Amino acid sequence: MTDSLADPHLRYPGTEPSEHSGDGTGPGAESQAGAPRDIVILGSTGSIGTQAVDVVLKNPGRFRVTALAASGGRVELLAEQARRLGVRTVAVAREEAVPALRTALREVYGGAEPLPEVLAGPDAATELAASPCHTVLNGITGSIGLAPTLAALEAGRVLALANKESLIVGGPLVKAVARPGQIVPVDSEHSALFQALMGGARAEVRKLLVTASGGPFRGRSRAELADVTPQEAMAHPTWDMGPVITVNSATLVNKGLEVIEAHLLYDIPFDRIQVVVHPQSAVHSMVEFTDGSTLAQCGPPDMRLPIALGLGWPERVPDAGPVFSWTEAMSWDFYPLDQEAFPSVPLACRVGALGGTAPAVFNAANEECVEAFLAGRLPFTGIVDTVAAVVDEHGTPDGTGLTLPDVLAAETWARARARELAAESATATAEARA
Repeated sequence: MTDSLADPHLRYPGTEPSEHSGDGTGPGAESQAGAPRDIVILGSTGSIGTQAVDVVLKNPGRFRVTALAASGGRVELLAEQARRLGVRTVAVAREEAVPALRTALREVYGGAEPLPEVLAGPDAATELAASPCHTVLNGITGSIGLAPTLAALEAGRVLALANKESLIVGGPLVKAVARPGQIVPVDSEHSALFQALMGGARAEVRKLLVTASGGPFRGRSRAELADVTPQEAMAHPTWDMGPVITVNSATLVNKGLEVIEAHLLYDIPFDRIQVVVHPQSAVHSMVEFTDGSTLAQCGPPDMRLPIALGLGWPERVPDAGPVFSWTEAMSWDFYPLDQEAFPSVPLACRVGALGGTAPAVFNAANEECVEAFLAGRLPFTGIVDTVAAVVDEHGTPDGTGLTLPDVLAAETWARARARELAAESATATAEARA
């Protein structure tokens, strides 16, 4: 157990269970020197997963993917990934997707090669997370990534963590099982903090500065956000992402989640974590030290670099991502966060300080509100307003030990309550227009 879940000054070797040890730390557990590092990719057909596959295919001597897991919505892509990577096992969360997956596998493999093993069901990714490998990349979207996160940590794997929700909703559970240096963050902001923290000891850190592009509505007042459409919210100026995370970036809920994640990863108090708006997304985050110096990690907005660092840590992967052209003029801007227009960040800090099941309530309610907004049942400003109402109604969590059933029950309640409040909002809006 460690207070600082991610520490660049530590080197966790990554282990595989041996017949002599059930905890993954016995003799012969480490990968053979010089052999490709065995990787399991969870969420392989999503944005993080597809870019991770790209990193692996460009570095066949360094990485070998043993298993892939996905939701089951893109079976043709999953089958193609399995074939190109030569994996032993593929898994889908949706059992009904298995027939289509087997058909897709037969088409890409042909008749000459044996097909990989197929696992299915809500626990399939969790099973793969504990399977023999060196590193598990958790690129699953949403709090369903919590069980695989815990399984990978308990099995002694290095966890390259892109699934921020699992840490946010289950922070105490993760901290209870994670070993020092076992987690390497993959989110661009937290990877940037991880790299900048190499420049000093933890006691020398004054402040973490988490950068935000500001989304498509940077500079607008709260009043100007009232009539924002889903199409406008989906037009992110910098990143190409899925619908939920794109809307989260527009409301800055995503940045609030990242502040909670930074607090949990680096054990820095919330009053020493600050969000700074940086439209160019060139500086991915910064660390201010007690002597007044500030170290920044910079690079073009491309997720392949933090993904490659997560897979290859403690070594860097050459040419993992693009670089700036320093022969061309460019300028970078920084602005303070408008907390009145974007109250999601202070709300997240309050939720993170409450702890317990409050972050799970915050995250689950937000996912339901985003869905309601995209379906036209909730105004843009109603997303965070409704989340705040659900959080307030939830109240102060019980201070006793958190369990996985606690998290799941809190999420279920928060989703149901958020749907109820969103429906009430839609009814009130319709009546006002009548």
